[in-house]
Amino acid sequence: MKGVHTSLNFLAVLIIVLFSFSNSYSSDLAWKIASEGNKIIMIRHSKAPGYGDPDGFNLKDCKTQRNLSNEGIEQSKRIGKLFKQNKILIDKVLSSEWCRCKDTAYYAFNKFEIFKGLNSTFTPPYDKNELKQINQIKKLVSDWNSKNKNLVFVTHYSVITAITTAVPSSGEIVITDRNFEVLGKIKTK
Repeated sequence: MKGVHTSLNFLAVLIIVLFSFSNSYSSDLAWKIASEGNKIIMIRHSKAPGYGDPDGFNLKDCKTQRNLSNEGIEQSKRIGKLFKQNKILIDKVLSSEWCRCKDTAYYAFNKFEIFKGLNSTFTPPYDKNELKQINQIKKLVSDWNSKNKNLVFVTHYSVITAITTAVPSSGEIVITDRNFEVLGKIKTK
């Protein structure tokens, strides 16, 4: 029995090491892909405690919304540093109107523009806009003409999942081509 227990411990350690190595390797590969330019880089807003938005929230009043925690602010700053460290060229940073997205974009990149096509489609009445917003995003990308820089979207998991099928965690980066095929993902903590 002792040999089985030892073997299971060894197997558990091996799995953890392999997962850590593959996750690190996949992040390195994803950054390399992003450094080539001409990619769509989608970022789910950083950590904001809770789920959805409070009843009666107002897009024009951040105090009524779910907002970034201190951890989310630090995560956003790390995202910006990762882009600089990996020399990722950015054409534009576009953000949802939700404060947690705008704050993520601000803390990561300082400069951004609002693009309503990136707004959350998670709860009513916004869920009715999903198809319209996906079409707005596709048109924007179709009209975008930078070859060596990237287009960055700071948005919500509902939008990223609807257009790519990826289900990102808070602050996760999803790199796609212009057809929204996922080329790489990077988790940020």
